[in-house]
Amino acid sequence: MAAKALFRSVGIPISTFHLNLSVPVKSNLGLVSQSLAVCNHTNGRRKYSSKRLVTMIPGDGIGPEISVSVKQIFSAAGVPIEWEDVDVTPVKGPDGKFRLPPKIFESMNKTKVGLKGPLATPIGKGHQSLNLALRKAFTLFANVRPCKSIEGFETPYKNVDIVTIRENTEGEYSGIEHVIVEGVVQSIKLITETASRRVAEYAFKYARENKRSTVTAVHKANIMRMSDGLFLKCCREVAAKNKDIKFTEMYLDTVCLNLVQDPLSFDVLVMPNLYGDILSDLCAGLIGGLGVTPSGNIGEEGAIFESVHGTAPDIAGKNKANPTALLLSSVMMLRYMDLPTYADRIEKACFDVIKEGKHLTGDLKGKATCTEFTEEICLKVSSS
Repeated sequence: MAAKALFRSVGIPISTFHLNLSVPVKSNLGLVSQSLAVCNHTNGRRKYSSKRLVTMIPGDGIGPEISVSVKQIFSAAGVPIEWEDVDVTPVKGPDGKFRLPPKIFESMNKTKVGLKGPLATPIGKGHQSLNLALRKAFTLFANVRPCKSIEGFETPYKNVDIVTIRENTEGEYSGIEHVIVEGVVQSIKLITETASRRVAEYAFKYARENKRSTVTAVHKANIMRMSDGLFLKCCREVAAKNKDIKFTEMYLDTVCLNLVQDPLSFDVLVMPNLYGDILSDLCAGLIGGLGVTPSGNIGEEGAIFESVHGTAPDIAGKNKANPTALLLSSVMMLRYMDLPTYADRIEKACFDVIKEGKHLTGDLKGKATCTEFTEEICLKVSSS
């Protein structure tokens, strides 16, 4: 009754609303209690008075600029999200080692979902990659990168539509290295049945949920018979339980050859860590580069979505950055959070602006600023 009186006091007719108190809403993050969730059907949109909290890691270089751009577009679209900004600059512990700050763990434990701009890691100075540290810290076992041609942004390849799914926790990136004797260093590739089976199961699940027809396991089991052999064995076993999805297997070098000859012959690719790092960038190149490629790191209890391009310090602070990769990653995030209507509107607005070609940043062969590109997308989502 108090809620109805409040609506009447500001002149809102009760018949306009459907009022639902404390209804549990199922999402990929579990059951979320939406207290006093109000759906407004004006203009065909749904608006929620309670908002979901999401961790934002702005990152380095152009990261803060493109993060602001995404926030502005989300605001224009009325997305029911609040942001918690977190700085992940490493802190030095009592043992002298640098680690992720406690704040990122506190935030992700609350939100379970994060959006991350590019992070810089010094090369060859003994620093651990912050991107790798985040994936390991939150057991983000699958990196998912959809690579789809964008109308209006011409490349030598047409109608590309590939998804790479990369095992994200082990392989050559396990960080197990040591000096055998001076001048000889050994790096150990770790492959486990648990991680291999987990990412294979996710690949088939992704294919089914996204109406994909084929999963291809990428490997070099002819050379690394034990490690890649175990990965391939797990993929085959998972495929046998998912016969509604076609399964193929192919050597890494053959995949590289065929990708540049005919990328349309591939659908979903699943592979160990290092192969995934290489092939996902190759696929991004087919559609125009990392600046237009989204990425998501999926875990069992949460996820971090990110732009995978560099920090571009040469244009940082000059209003030249292209926010497309981070924006499309945020679209993936919205779908993960069961907010597909907002995801569809933002994605369409972004693609429409690129297709029209009037307000594009320099890397998209235009002359617009980051602000102008962002404002044009905001106008489209506001009017849709």
